[in-house]
Amino acid sequence: MTTSLASQITRCPRIFDKTRATDAETLVTEAPPEVRALIAGAASTAPYLMSLLEKEATWLLEALDDPAQAVQVEIEAAEALEPDSVSTALRRGKRRVALMTALADLGGAWTLEQVTGALTRYADAACGAALRAGLAPQIKRNKLPGMSMDNLADAGGMTVLAMGKMGAFELNYSSDIDLICLFDETRFEEDDFHDARTAFVKATRAMSGILSDLTGEGYVFRTDLRLRPDPAVTPVCMAMEAAERYYESLGRTWERAAYIKARPCAGDFAAGDRFIDALRPFVWRRHLDFAAIQDAHDMRLAIREHKGLGGPITLPGHNMKLGRGGIREIEFFTQTRQLIAGGRDRDLRTRGTCDGLRVLAEKGWVPVEAAETLTDHYRAHRTVEHRLQMVRDAQTHDLPQSDDGFARLAAMMDTEVSDLKSDLFDRLSEVHEVTEGFFAASRSGAAVPEGEHSFDAQVLDRWLSYPALRSERGAELFERLKPDLLARLARAAKPDEALLAFDGFLAGLPAGVQLFSLLKANPQLADLLIDIVSTSPALASHLSRNAGVFDAVIGGDFFSDWPGEQGLTALLADVLAAEPNYEAQLDGTRRWAREWHFRIGVHLLRGLIDADTAGQQYADLARAVLAALWPVVTDHFAARHGPPPGRGAVLLGMGSLGAGLLTATSDLDLLVIYDPAGQDSSDGPRPLASRAYYARLTQAMITAMTAPMAQGKLYEIDMRLRPSGNQGPVATSLASFESYQKNEAWVWEHLALTRASVVGGPVDVGADVTALCDEVLTLASTQKQVLAEVKEMRARIAAAKAPAGPWDAKIGPGRLQDIELMAQAGALIAGKSARHIPDGIRAGQSVGVIEAEAAASLIAAYDACWRLQCAGRLLSAHPLNSDTLGQAGAAFLARSLECDDLGTCEAQMSATYARADAVITAAVGAEDET
Repeated sequence: MTTSLASQITRCPRIFDKTRATDAETLVTEAPPEVRALIAGAASTAPYLMSLLEKEATWLLEALDDPAQAVQVEIEAAEALEPDSVSTALRRGKRRVALMTALADLGGAWTLEQVTGALTRYADAACGAALRAGLAPQIKRNKLPGMSMDNLADAGGMTVLAMGKMGAFELNYSSDIDLICLFDETRFEEDDFHDARTAFVKATRAMSGILSDLTGEGYVFRTDLRLRPDPAVTPVCMAMEAAERYYESLGRTWERAAYIKARPCAGDFAAGDRFIDALRPFVWRRHLDFAAIQDAHDMRLAIREHKGLGGPITLPGHNMKLGRGGIREIEFFTQTRQLIAGGRDRDLRTRGTCDGLRVLAEKGWVPVEAAETLTDHYRAHRTVEHRLQMVRDAQTHDLPQSDDGFARLAAMMDTEVSDLKSDLFDRLSEVHEVTEGFFAASRSGAAVPEGEHSFDAQVLDRWLSYPALRSERGAELFERLKPDLLARLARAAKPDEALLAFDGFLAGLPAGVQLFSLLKANPQLADLLIDIVSTSPALASHLSRNAGVFDAVIGGDFFSDWPGEQGLTALLADVLAAEPNYEAQLDGTRRWAREWHFRIGVHLLRGLIDADTAGQQYADLARAVLAALWPVVTDHFAARHGPPPGRGAVLLGMGSLGAGLLTATSDLDLLVIYDPAGQDSSDGPRPLASRAYYARLTQAMITAMTAPMAQGKLYEIDMRLRPSGNQGPVATSLASFESYQKNEAWVWEHLALTRASVVGGPVDVGADVTALCDEVLTLASTQKQVLAEVKEMRARIAAAKAPAGPWDAKIGPGRLQDIELMAQAGALIAGKSARHIPDGIRAGQSVGVIEAEAAASLIAAYDACWRLQCAGRLLSAHPLNSDTLGQAGAAFLARSLECDDLGTCEAQMSATYARADAVITAAVGAEDET
């Protein structure tokens, strides 16, 4: 049997760009005439293919005798790559596979399955090679407990699941690859779990970078890791047990559908197979799951609405994947029928779309004619999709917008434009007609609240498609609550705006039974819920993911007196003592902190506390977490490496943390300072040199605070204020800190010390660190030097980043950062610490940096900026935009700034910034003339 490309060509693209066609032929003059014609046509229609030809013409000429074997050689070469030689080799292999599959596709030499199969098999090989390259450094550095280079063969228990089209061997020509990365936690001791997870996370990121980073050699595959459970809060590589728990409790219909196509493609295949087998009860329900049809229908409508693809079929710009009659409709049609009956009939559990349609027809779940029609259209749609993507290697599914674009596409498909358009329209229309009838009709007639207000029925219609109402119990509870909720929404100042806010909250709620039961038993919570979601999208988003915090509202002490930092520390210590292991302690801390964080936000939102009090309470909470968690982390670390050498280490809070004033979204600025007291190393099962001990202990603390565990993160940690910045060690000895501050530190580092305070660690070491900071401040530079440095820093800040607008209270002349800098300068010149900004300003006044009237103006400006910053961060994690701020949010902001409306607020803040800027500029500039 002949295997050459020339012998298999059944069609040939027409010439679109004559110059490019000529250039292409000159590169392959030795090829057979029919192959030269194919290459010329392909290159003339697709600049990307021409670029591949220019790089790989020599290889191509040798590969023409047996294209399938040539591609197989590249796949096997990728599978055999050593970890230290993957990047360039994978990109070269991808170019060759892409070039040959394109020519075989355009020339009709390969079927759709051969084309997508070749692309997918190379993706599998590339993932395996990239994973090994990502893991090898972790193993070599002993970061993966108990593993050696021999374990690369099965990736030390890590598996990569191919999802979507890759899982089904259906990759399109310029496809992202959807991956879920997991590891078998049973291969590690409990004490090694966190180290193993950290190593696997780093390996996953390295693998993704190897595959997707664009270099001079191109890229391999764009990689998407977002199909994993709850990607906003989970690491890129998860323990299998944690993933299983998620799917068992929170998994949604679209995730069930996604696992129809899932398969291990790299790493530990046996572990991957075990995981997928464990998920079978989640994916394949034992009963006939007709509700999946409605879920899929709702997903289709949601995609159309989100992407703006819900209109009639008009070819220019039509999305062949998501638009009416497109590829996604065929896939949804197939997968929903598989989900309905696949729990009872294992034959229906096929990954490929065409195979799925075939089996569904054989089993009588789909009429044979419909299955055959959709299969034919699916192949045609995918063929068009590939040609759209070949032009410029773009992940596009949109038909051309211009006549020239359609002429190019017609040339690629060796047809006339009129025939192409007619065929496309007929196929899209028939797919839509066949699939639409099988989905449930849109619900209508949704209830509206009593009274005159009528809500948007489309908003109400989509509620039953949300995850929180996926269970019968959840839907039943919500139906009972719905009339009262709508009545309360109707009483809002702007009911439709309140409805949309509540809709956004409900859409993000992963499960509803717990919250709905709580609301049913405590109707008064509904007003609080509506108040929160209408005013603060950020707090509403937090609440949707952590609805359990509502339990605290009815716990009896939600509105009691604030316990203070020491009281919080004691409360958290009790929580930690009750947890059975280290991971449970970290999750318990997150759960506990989330409830208190929520309380502060609600109290501020409802006017029970002001911005200054809220800032202090946010800081109390953060400092309590640090104080209580630091000894827990230290003890856990000491179990392996022995107690801390010497006197131990303290956490030194800097910036807003040191000053005791944070917002809802503040990072924590920290330094770690230790005193080894002459002890060279620790004394434990795995002793470490003192410097390494405290460096790794600090990293353990950072992980404890920032790791996105089941209960999310605690805080982001910023250690850039440590000696020598990011270039310096993460933990500094007391002696080194003293030497650096007295002999090497810059003026700005002394400025930062004016707000430093110890927030955790041994009392005696903390006292020594505090005394050292106070001493350093008395050795400060002259007033002239300090003000000159401040002036230069202001200029650098202004050049680096402009304020985001009038609602950006932090960055810009006369705003928080600027005022804080001036207050720190005043404290430094006065030779004293001044953690509170007004104290620093008064210190500056006391040494003549600014006059009394200017100091009062600056303190007032700081108060206004802080109120805006504190309120703004509760409303949003990003700078505010008054155009998108809801009515309730605008009212809260105006109330926080003691104004009647946003217009007055904006004018007031602009004038405040200008006055503060003038005061600071005068103080800093005056020194130039002395």
